[in-house]
Amino acid sequence: MKYAVLIGDGMADYPIEKLGNKTILQAARTPAMDYIAAHGKTGLAKTIPDGFSPGSDIANMSILGYDPAVYYSGRAPLEAASMGVALAADDVAFRCNLITIEHGKIKDYSAGHISSDEAKILIETLDTELSTDDLSFYPGISYRHLIVARNNLGAETECTPPHDITGKKAEEYLPRGKDGDFFSGLIKASMVVLELHPVNLKRIEEGKNPANSIWAWGQGHAPKFTLFRELYGKTGAIISAVDLLKGIGVYAGMEVIEVPGATGYLDTNYEGKASAAIEILKTRDLVFVHVEAPDEAGHEGSIDKKLKAVEDFDSRIVAPILKHAEASDEPFTILILPDHPTPVSLKTHTRDPIPFAVYRTDRTDPDGTEAFDEESVKKGSLGLVKASDLMGMLVRDK
Repeated sequence: MKYAVLIGDGMADYPIEKLGNKTILQAARTPAMDYIAAHGKTGLAKTIPDGFSPGSDIANMSILGYDPAVYYSGRAPLEAASMGVALAADDVAFRCNLITIEHGKIKDYSAGHISSDEAKILIETLDTELSTDDLSFYPGISYRHLIVARNNLGAETECTPPHDITGKKAEEYLPRGKDGDFFSGLIKASMVVLELHPVNLKRIEEGKNPANSIWAWGQGHAPKFTLFRELYGKTGAIISAVDLLKGIGVYAGMEVIEVPGATGYLDTNYEGKASAAIEILKTRDLVFVHVEAPDEAGHEGSIDKKLKAVEDFDSRIVAPILKHAEASDEPFTILILPDHPTPVSLKTHTRDPIPFAVYRTDRTDPDGTEAFDEESVKKGSLGLVKASDLMGMLVRDK
């Protein structure tokens, strides 16, 4: 048996008046996902356990079969693993967003989805100007970067994700609590360094949002994972443009596949991801394919972009992998789901249960679900499940 777990990050949504009170999944054209739902089994999954914030780190760990209550230590350490940044026992990794602040308010949590090349120059400048014996900056992808603080600096600081406070006054959400003043000062110091940087002056000239501040959040120490193959008896690989997901794969001992042109946005290399998934299944039992684009569109509050992202996910990821599975001599199990909702009306994540569908090519036992969306799956036979139980359900289903 081969397994394909296909994640459309943030696909789930609330009914939208402009779409006739349909959700994005109900309004989008998604024949491949609808086929999987209609020919398989469906239900709702709780990807965010009680007591945890509805982040992609928590949700995707759960889907991959790692209970956050056991394994979670913070978002940034997972990203550090993907970036090859080793953490000592008393190191604290922080996610470092490049953001746009305008008139004192957070205008854009991604600085206009700044390019990785531009961002690298800015992060290296910040490292030159602001790093100390206790703190360093590391460049990542687009707006997503890393700060590593030493000697447990910031381990207990209270931070807010910038995508949760778009349009809000930055001053009211600066880091607080123990070491909060230090990291608030670091953010303010970054503004001085970045304001007149040539990269930003050029972006302003081109009508783009400047990356005129950093934002630190999502910190934690290095976690300790049990290897995926030890937990589930399967070899696995992960495909994503996002360091967070790659880091989960690193700690899980899965092969992390780099796909050229994978951006984490609407212009990502969908075909490359689908082809890489099909290829790696020649030598691995399971592939976990993550697409960030629907989530980014949700954070932007764009109905049109989210519809496009969901339809692209269906036609350019799900459809070719489904076609390959149907034609294969070996049986396949395909699981499709978002990791959490990112409603366009809220522009942030919620903890609502998400729809999921499981289809096996060697078994015809549909449960009467007609389409893949938040409402249709409520009639599914799998009911409401804990997401961290999903992986065990997949690999142990005989």
